[in-house]
Amino acid sequence: MSVIEMMDNLFFMERGYLNANHFAYRSDEPVLIDTAYVGDFDVTERHLLDLGVDLSRVGLIVNTHCHCDHIGGNKIVQDRSGCAIALHRIGKHFIDTRDDWSTWWRYYMQEADFFHCSIAPEEGDIVSAGPHDFEVMHTPGHAADGIVLYNREQKVLISSDTVWENDAAAMTVRVEGSIAPFSMMESLTKIEKLDVKVVYPGHGSPFTDFRGTLARARNRLAAFMDNRQSVGADLLKKIIVYTLMMERRVQEEEFFQFLMTTPWFVET
Repeated sequence: MSVIEMMDNLFFMERGYLNANHFAYRSDEPVLIDTAYVGDFDVTERHLLDLGVDLSRVGLIVNTHCHCDHIGGNKIVQDRSGCAIALHRIGKHFIDTRDDWSTWWRYYMQEADFFHCSIAPEEGDIVSAGPHDFEVMHTPGHAADGIVLYNREQKVLISSDTVWENDAAAMTVRVEGSIAPFSMMESLTKIEKLDVKVVYPGHGSPFTDFRGTLARARNRLAAFMDNRQSVGADLLKKIIVYTLMMERRVQEEEFFQFLMTTPWFVET
């Protein structure tokens, strides 16, 4: 795992593909942005402790959306610290109503726990990690409750799964609806107006070619919209890999039979 101090006492933690990247503001009352996947929480905790982040003193968790690789540590940290948790109001509704379909958990048979969400930032609101203020921008497409966080002072964008440098997050139209690619295109248009010096994505390393990345993302979306079958092919590739990583170890001769018990594989 790679750790970068992106701002004073605010750390970016690059985790790879199974665990989403996440962030920690180190202080007497730490702030976390996303908490990775629950199955790897022991690793998450170890790295946070190495930074000097006391999980029992966390004051706030900000989630970029409620998929399992972004909220996995929420309940554990909240049980220890009593911290507040912030999600866009759509994600808060999913959590409040215990909707494990709209969060993708049941559709993809993912491990995740519900928690208490008390804060629902809207478009244009400010969330803070210590002295570092981030503007909330709602960017649906990949996730109905997806947000990005933008720091105008340092021109830093926490893009979550709205923008990756060399790939694009899965389009789950079965849950998000056929409008999902159109919503994502609108989200890309919205954030294109930002003056961005560096992007910290939900998966992968930080990058600086914001405009070039947006252009590539638009091309991928256009290809999806021109060929609906390509959306399913991309989803199969990504979620099969993700499932293998979640399961850790599978018997080759039993894997297809297992996939046939899942909602997503059969219908895709």
